[in-house]
Amino acid sequence: MKKMTDAEKFSLIRREAIFTAFALVGLIIFWLVAGFGTSGSEIKIFHLPLWAIFGTFGVWFFAIFISWLLSHKIFTDMDLGGDDND
Repeated sequence: MKKMTDAEKFSLIRREAIFTAFALVGLIIFWLVAGFGTSGSEIKIFHLPLWAIFGTFGVWFFAIFISWLLSHKIFTDMDLGGDDND
């Protein structure tokens, strides 16, 4: 792990928080499109309307994918501990 200054750590945390906020907005948009966008469809899966499947299970799967993407591509492992000058 690379030694980072506090300013670099705060910059990285800020970047990760911004990407997380964009992920939340993307998830909300997906929920709106998947749930309300498919409400006019007559397609049923296991006797449930398509909007119910996409608005619940689809959103969960999309949230899991976004979480995986954030944790593997955006987030960086760093030491958040104090000074090691014991």
